[in-house]
Amino acid sequence: MGGTLTDIELVRGCIINDRLAQEQLYKQFHGPMASICVRYTRNEHDAVEVMHSGFLKVFKNVERFDASKASLYTWIRTIMVNTAIDFLRQKNRWFIPHAELENIESGMTEPEAVQRLNVQELLKLVQLLPPATQAVFNLYVVDGYTHKEIGQLLGISDGTSKWHLSEARRLMQQFLFKQAKVV
Repeated sequence: MGGTLTDIELVRGCIINDRLAQEQLYKQFHGPMASICVRYTRNEHDAVEVMHSGFLKVFKNVERFDASKASLYTWIRTIMVNTAIDFLRQKNRWFIPHAELENIESGMTEPEAVQRLNVQELLKLVQLLPPATQAVFNLYVVDGYTHKEIGQLLGISDGTSKWHLSEARRLMQQFLFKQAKVV
């Protein structure tokens, strides 16, 4: 196999353990999947662990990919999100409070504070959220899951999912307010 392969060719190659197809699939999806993993974890080390576990699941289950149900990107993204959630559950970090959250003053966010944020700064704010709240925020706002779907994924009620989303918004507003006061 040579050159750029289609998604179907990549999947077929991975099914027969063709190293070039596996390498191309990894290279093609590494960047977007790394971004997903970083959003769900607290640091780069954990993100790399989640991503490697996720790609291992992709390669072990590649024969289950069904192009009629989802694109290859969507299928791999779903595996990465589920792997990240499994990682968070395994680490028992769901309800450990984040120390900085206790000492933040409340207040309104200045629009200029939001406009000054770049993607990395926003990611750092999301990573300050408690793990369960961070997961709900990512699933709802970034990945487009419904509260019902989030509840099923995380083993929580729809109402608890809605509370975590509200809490994420409240905490991020406080982070931004604190940042605006500093600047």
